[in-house]
Amino acid sequence: MLNKYPLWKYLLVLFVIMIGLLYASPNLYRADPAVQISGEKKAVVDLNTLDTIKKHLTDQNIPIKSISLEDDKILARFDSVDTQIKAKDAIEVALGDESYITALNLAPTHPEWLRSLGANPMKLGLDLRGGVHFLMEVDMKEAMDKATKQLIDDFKSDLRESKIRYRTIKRRQGTDMIDVVFREEKYFEKGKRLLEKRFPDIQFIENDKTEAFDLRATLTEQRYNDIQEYAVMQNITIMRNRVNQLGVAEPQIQRQGANRIVVELPGVQDSAQAKKILSATATLEFRIVDTKHDVRDALNGAVPPGSELFPTNDGTYSLLKKRIILDGSHITDAQSGFDENGMPQVSIKLDSKGGTKMSQATKDNVGNLMATLFIEYKPTKEVDEKGLTIYRKEQEVINQARINQRLNRSFRITGIDSQVEADNLAMLLRAGALVAPIRIVQESTIGPSLGQENIERGINAVVLGFALVLAFMVVYYRGFGLVANAALGANLVMIIGIMSMIPGATLTLPGIAGIVLTVGMAVDANVLIFERIREELREGRSPQSAIHHGYDSAFSTIADANITTFIAAVILFAIGSGPVKGFAVTLSIGIATSMFTAIVGTRSIVNFMWGGKPVQKLSI
Repeated sequence: MLNKYPLWKYLLVLFVIMIGLLYASPNLYRADPAVQISGEKKAVVDLNTLDTIKKHLTDQNIPIKSISLEDDKILARFDSVDTQIKAKDAIEVALGDESYITALNLAPTHPEWLRSLGANPMKLGLDLRGGVHFLMEVDMKEAMDKATKQLIDDFKSDLRESKIRYRTIKRRQGTDMIDVVFREEKYFEKGKRLLEKRFPDIQFIENDKTEAFDLRATLTEQRYNDIQEYAVMQNITIMRNRVNQLGVAEPQIQRQGANRIVVELPGVQDSAQAKKILSATATLEFRIVDTKHDVRDALNGAVPPGSELFPTNDGTYSLLKKRIILDGSHITDAQSGFDENGMPQVSIKLDSKGGTKMSQATKDNVGNLMATLFIEYKPTKEVDEKGLTIYRKEQEVINQARINQRLNRSFRITGIDSQVEADNLAMLLRAGALVAPIRIVQESTIGPSLGQENIERGINAVVLGFALVLAFMVVYYRGFGLVANAALGANLVMIIGIMSMIPGATLTLPGIAGIVLTVGMAVDANVLIFERIREELREGRSPQSAIHHGYDSAFSTIADANITTFIAAVILFAIGSGPVKGFAVTLSIGIATSMFTAIVGTRSIVNFMWGGKPVQKLSI
């Protein structure tokens, strides 16, 4: 029968719209201003901490909407931003310990059953939700120093393994070049061949051999660029992990230029706290403990040439070998658990290169202690000649464990005092080690009030555009205009639903502009269809035939117009910056949903209302 859908098509259209409505519904719930408390290092967040905070807030007459302990974090909700800020200050006084991280946040309020279905509100960008923006610069000098130091260790390890005797291997003062001095000419020739084979991206040059048999190693331009590229990309990955581990939701972290990183933290209202989280960059190193010398002698100034003295997390000191087995950048996973005796342990997995280094370093150290050295670069109040913050390097031994067998890509750290310490150590290892320190060179804060103002203006723009289009369609196309308006409403719901469903999709102010544009474009397809139906009616076709030919004839034109616009949106997303990408995302989604609602959606309503019926006149 003409203009009649089978039942399954009506149900399919209804199902798609209901799914969009379901996933769009969390956006109707307003987020609560909240304070999140988490522990750093050995700080424990438990029920005692919860009771302390609750009692102190009650004593200060600060009303709490709710407070709970989940996943070793406390989340306290409040009714207003002013109360939230007062509560944060009071909580910091109550805890009185810098090991606790107290961060302002916005907590979702939609029902648990929606969360269980994966239905969450749209992620809002910095310009809508407020938050902090940082432009950070990777310290490439430190990255090169670290890479050069690692090369020296690799040279020594390979030469020792091949029983090639050398006198000294050291970095040439003020350069990135490495001097390798051999004991005899026969070792020089063997060593040169071995190093050239093992390190094809290093250039080896022979020096004057009249008195010493030495070789100068310099980085090729490709290796130099690779080190810089690795430093930036690894730091981006590690910073994202650290921010996520510390509970900052939906961070936007991306590269800018050769050695800079842009970090945006929507919803974070405390710039100082965010800076603390990002600036306290850390690295990890595994070293062998020097048990042949007395720590007390080292404390009195007699530090052995091949060792260094470091403080431990229990207030004592430990003597470690200078040679670094490997750093945290080789760790791919770390999980806390229990060993066969029920004692806490941390299971660690390394990448292939890290596994090789660990195997070579531990084969001759079975029975010795291996230490995990935690290194932090903390900002000071001093600045350098460029006006950049000077960082203080703090080093601490956080764990020592005995090597019971030769280790490889998978091993475990035992001898840990408590499960809490094991959990914290696993978190630090998973978060990884920054290849080089990062400096904050620029920061800006967008307050939640400005973000709310942007949201209100954006919503007003959408509502105004929506209302004008609705009025025009009803006045100009009457009954069919109402059908188009229903499809337009479904289109808006589906855009919001899809934006809420896509992981990583963030709504920004330009994104709202894309929605406003989509509202206008969404009815364009219906205008083409309705005008074609009018034309068919003027040519004398019956209402049923005019509807059928109107939809069929207009389809190719609608498809051409929308496909070309979609291609333009894809190009904008591919080559555009953040704001342009936000516009392109909502425009692309809007084109796809408007095609569905304008062609399939309105056709379903028209068929349901007029299809297969003896209609003499259409309200169009």
